[in-house]
Amino acid sequence: LAVYGEHRANVSIETGDVIAGRLPGTARRLVKEWAALHRDELMANWSRARRNEPLERIAGLDND
Repeated sequence: LAVYGEHRANVSIETGDVIAGRLPGTARRLVKEWAALHRDELMANWSRARRNEPLERIAGLDND
């Protein structure tokens, strides 16, 4: 889930494209770039989630 102000969107791990919801253009571009940089971590978390295991934290764009 990507959140930007009042905007929320689900984003494809494989492509970084918004698949549900809405993000403004700049936020959409930044999230797509971030997803590409963290694709391996995202895929590992997706595998964990499917096995009902705890997820690893991935730093966001604001490095939280």
